[in-house]
Amino acid sequence: MRHESQDVILCIDEGTSGTRAALVDAQGVVRCEAYEALRIDAPRPGTVEQDAHEILDKTLAVCRASIAGARRENKRIRALGISTQRSSAVLWDARTGRALVPVMVWQDTRYADELAELARSWDEALVGRTGRPAGARSPYLWAARHLRETKIVAEAFERRRLRFGTIDSWLLWHLSTQGVVVTTPTNACSSGAYLMSSHAYYEDWIAALGFPRELLPELREDASDLGRTKKALLDIDVPILACMGDQHAGAIGLGCIDRSQALCVHGTGSFLNVITGPEMITGPEGQAPDEARGGTLRVVARRARGLSHFAVESSVPATGAALNWLCERLRWFDDASQIDALASTVRSAGGVVFIPALTGLRAPRLAPAARASLSGIAMSTERAELAFAILEGIAHSAATCLELSEATAGIEVEELVVGGGLTASASLLQMQANVTGLPIRTVRGSDTASLRGVALMVGSSGLFWDSLGAALTVLTTDAVFEPAMSEDARMACRRRWTARVDDELRHAGDAAATTSAKETRAC
Repeated sequence: MRHESQDVILCIDEGTSGTRAALVDAQGVVRCEAYEALRIDAPRPGTVEQDAHEILDKTLAVCRASIAGARRENKRIRALGISTQRSSAVLWDARTGRALVPVMVWQDTRYADELAELARSWDEALVGRTGRPAGARSPYLWAARHLRETKIVAEAFERRRLRFGTIDSWLLWHLSTQGVVVTTPTNACSSGAYLMSSHAYYEDWIAALGFPRELLPELREDASDLGRTKKALLDIDVPILACMGDQHAGAIGLGCIDRSQALCVHGTGSFLNVITGPEMITGPEGQAPDEARGGTLRVVARRARGLSHFAVESSVPATGAALNWLCERLRWFDDASQIDALASTVRSAGGVVFIPALTGLRAPRLAPAARASLSGIAMSTERAELAFAILEGIAHSAATCLELSEATAGIEVEELVVGGGLTASASLLQMQANVTGLPIRTVRGSDTASLRGVALMVGSSGLFWDSLGAALTVLTTDAVFEPAMSEDARMACRRRWTARVDDELRHAGDAAATTSAKETRAC
């Protein structure tokens, strides 16, 4: 490969809680990192929104800061790579470039009831073709509703100025010289209408949601020619060579690209992927497994050069977000590091159990009506035990995801690689090792896994490395957390946890039934 020591890739990691940019060199070193926090609004139960312009403006700000760092350090930026939060949707006016309504964030469940009705007749086809059921949110249904109910959106559509896409589409439309609305497989598959076997849209489902075909973003590959950066915006003119969902970029940044490898990325939510390779997982007689029963999904892990690799994914929507909520809204703790420090001073939660279902449950099954709970509190409960319970709740939730993904994939995982911002919590990682019974490995710089991962995707096109496998040689193990709990104790701990989750699921079911009965009587 022809590159010089000063060559770097500019990378964007646009997450839900914040956006960052950094430079990544051919040794995988992340430098000149810049970060800006993003606001998340929840104006009513089930509705989760963000400001598309805040996302764009802060993305530009962190990019400019990293570019300034490149100039100070005499680094030459060769290309741009982007990772983004998935299935958060934007509607904007192509003439003004302005978003017309708030972003619908991927945690949003406002249309869960309507999707549940559609699921009765569509889930079998959806799971078989797209790898996921109708679920609790749909960017296409959200957009279709705005077309019917929001005047400014309808008018823009009538004037042929309306554009629609997920966050990758929004950023690429603004940053790229191509001037077209595009999306990539690792983003499209999360939106629920991507035919993974044929790299196309499931147009029958999209039509059933009332979404107009002409607004669909053009499908590209995760690693492909996505245009060049607009010099007027960033003062650099370089190719954009990769754009992918942050979870999948994180998998590459943690070195998880082969069958039987598993990773867990703790960010705003916690996502667990079991890599299955280039062959899609199917059940008996070629039918897709029953992901709907367990909250697991089949996803595209990455696509380049006409070949897709796949994974089985499960997730907890609010883990890092739960810590932020406890610290910023309830003010129980100063920050996440204080929760970690307090938890490390006690040996257990003292019977306290925390279920981080702030936006519903997805595992062990999809239950949008489920709510977070903190139970088992006694007069003797100490603050440190509350901190322990909070982290243990995240660890147990991730363990449930792992169990479901293994069962769906038919793969027994022997090691779990963990990344994301919460890897700073040694207490959490030790708890995760204890409740899964698996060694937990972290990769050096795992808190920047998505940035490094998208850089490896960009650089493996021949810019820095000849293949993705060659790119992964820059990664080094940082720490390994071995289970410190006997198997009997682990199983007893898991039984207590699942019993509490079952209680919450029953309560959520009763609450939903009561609401339905009231609505029926009102009719």
